[in-house]
Amino acid sequence: MSFGGQSMATTWSVRLVADSRLEIDRLRRDCQAALDRIVAQMSQWEPESHLSRFNRADAGEWLALPPEFAAVMAEALELARMTGGAFDPTVGAASEAWGFGASQVRRAPTGVALKMLATGQGWARLDFEPGPARLRQPGGIALDLCAIAKGYGVDRLAEVITAAGVSSYIVEVGGELRAQGLKPDFQPWWVDLEVTDSSEHAPLRIALSGFSVATSGHARRFHDVNGMRLGHTIDPASGAPLRNGTQSVTVLAETAMRADALATALMVMGDAAADFACHYGIAARIVADSEILTPVLAAMLD
Repeated sequence: MSFGGQSMATTWSVRLVADSRLEIDRLRRDCQAALDRIVAQMSQWEPESHLSRFNRADAGEWLALPPEFAAVMAEALELARMTGGAFDPTVGAASEAWGFGASQVRRAPTGVALKMLATGQGWARLDFEPGPARLRQPGGIALDLCAIAKGYGVDRLAEVITAAGVSSYIVEVGGELRAQGLKPDFQPWWVDLEVTDSSEHAPLRIALSGFSVATSGHARRFHDVNGMRLGHTIDPASGAPLRNGTQSVTVLAETAMRADALATALMVMGDAAADFACHYGIAARIVADSEILTPVLAAMLD
């Protein structure tokens, strides 16, 4: 059985193994509603989303967070600490300035304006209280959760499907996937790891059951500005799109939210990404001038 829809400016889909008693139409509506809640809370394109209201808040103002937003924020700050700010949820101003936010302006900031876009560990200025969940605007901080919210959407789909009593499925939002269980032929859910359009490296086929996978790269979201091809991944240290030579990073993790954010962080790290991934036991494929498979991922392919 399969069904899907649209959300987060992309498509989502579900394939599952279940008997005929499952109410597919109701399950599809529940899945769409779960994704709609994420958009309503965390989209920078929705002016009344919780994220947009936080970005407009005055310095010192606290914003109460619904459970979904709180879960994403807790993970975002944990990964910001873990990666030393390579993943930083406070790059919203830079994303907007370079045309990857709601404004869609396509120009290259220069001089003082560019320096002001560097967050300088902006995540460390946030005060987050988990219960009851709330977040304090320190002043001048703009959140951008695009590098983690889509992964969270995948996880929420998995939770909705599991709650319906389904134990074998593969769910996807915009190319990020999570799978569980076996198909009727007792085969796992096989997927090909995504590569960039220009990559000469062959796809890698893996058994995804029990894991999530996310890829970060510049093949799909980029602008041509003043003759330069600029990808959507922002370097928090400079406030500018990455130009470190990394083409794409694919990460496998238990949750799609973590895989999504770590793929972005490893993109930002550039040459330091492989050592970081090996140190933390991350299953990753890093494509730059050459291809690197971390030991954990290589072992999964054996």
